[in-house]
Amino acid sequence: MNDMTQTSPVYDNYINGEWKSAEGGRTQKSINPANKNEIVGIIPDSSKQDLEKAVAAAKTSRLAWRKLAGAQRGNLLFKAADIMENRINEIGEAMTLEMGKTLPEAKGETARGVAILRYYAGEGMRKIGDVIPSSDADAFLYTTRSPLGTVGVISPWNFPVAIPIWKLAPALIYGNSVVWKPATETAVTAAKVMQCFHDAGLPAGVLNMVVGSGSVIGQGIAEHADINGITFTGSNAVGQAVGQAALARGAKYQLEMGGKNPIIIAADADVDLAVEATISGGLRSTGQKCTATSRVIVVKDVYEEFKSKLIQKVAELKVGNGLDAQTWLGPCANEKQMETVISYIRKGVDEGAVLLHGGTRPTDRALSDGFYVTPAIFDKVTSKMAIAQEEIFGPVLALIEVNDIQEAIELANDTTYGLSASIYTRNIGNALQFVQDMEAGLVRVNAETAGVELQAPFGGMKQSSSHSREQGQAAIEFYTSIKTVFIKP
Repeated sequence: MNDMTQTSPVYDNYINGEWKSAEGGRTQKSINPANKNEIVGIIPDSSKQDLEKAVAAAKTSRLAWRKLAGAQRGNLLFKAADIMENRINEIGEAMTLEMGKTLPEAKGETARGVAILRYYAGEGMRKIGDVIPSSDADAFLYTTRSPLGTVGVISPWNFPVAIPIWKLAPALIYGNSVVWKPATETAVTAAKVMQCFHDAGLPAGVLNMVVGSGSVIGQGIAEHADINGITFTGSNAVGQAVGQAALARGAKYQLEMGGKNPIIIAADADVDLAVEATISGGLRSTGQKCTATSRVIVVKDVYEEFKSKLIQKVAELKVGNGLDAQTWLGPCANEKQMETVISYIRKGVDEGAVLLHGGTRPTDRALSDGFYVTPAIFDKVTSKMAIAQEEIFGPVLALIEVNDIQEAIELANDTTYGLSASIYTRNIGNALQFVQDMEAGLVRVNAETAGVELQAPFGGMKQSSSHSREQGQAAIEFYTSIKTVFIKP
């Protein structure tokens, strides 16, 4: 990274162990969504030439990297984790400045990144195969795992530390080299993460970072003949394009995409706890989570009570700059996302839903230069409305009233997505029916929809993913291939 300029700090690509400006010195700005007039940093606007340099470096380094013992690779990840832990405040503040997440959330996410690094560092000492009895009494038959080679990582802006780390760490520990394209909206945060790996002593070329547009760098990664696998988190439209490009050349790919996640409130639920979970799951991070609660399906017996308490609690939330200790909900990450959220709020009203609360720009003049939307609550929502079917990625809750649990589960499944879902109930029968019948990769009982444990597999069903799983020991399935070995004297 370069030193401060007279106006804004400048951040470069990281290629073959060095910080390098983009070809031709092309740059762009990272803007603070809490104040569009504040430039957080000057970042690269990279070209295909920059990507080629990064891929060449990764390809050259990968053989020596894979030949290291797993414990050696793990030690480097442990060092990176220690360095990142010492920089939680710095990285967390950069995250808040770049994408608006409140500072406690940003620091918490960075701490989670540290924990993920340590988890996968330990993977270097775990088994990677099995001995299998052979039909030949004189033979030795076993399996081992081989890394894919060079992996392309395309990560989003909503979790600019946790999501990249849960892709980078397993890719590295299992012996792959990496080319990473972070989201331009959070490229400053990405550079600070990259610096941790550099300072830990990762060999040159093993991990490279190229900042640029999705159409140039992202698509370039998907189409590059020397990138053996691509892991992507983002929108369905972009994910499908990445998957098609990878499929066309026979590369392995992993896609984690959208969600339209329901929470079901049963008649016997603890309504107060259900309200807290709905607010936390749906509105933290300004609703910009793939696992965020979007559809709130409430059995009629408790509908009015739940609705009243929800509105009361949401009205108490403070919208503001994420660096303000009093702020509960920050801005949308960028102007385009804010406009998308507002367009869906208008669409909800046009389709006949009743806007009970929020859904407007704040009136506070101090917030006028930020990309803020007050949290919206809709009543009288039907399952066929756009706000009940399409991912909004913002602070919008759609209330749907149902007669019973059976109808609730049917409506919860009435979507092309299947990422996460939750239910609040005291009835074990309701809980078991929900677990069995819910078409989602993550189901949670008496907990919010937005909760992912790093040691457990994570991924969606239907259009939410490519049906692979990330995190935990399941990650080895994507980043390696099984090699069956037969030895006979």
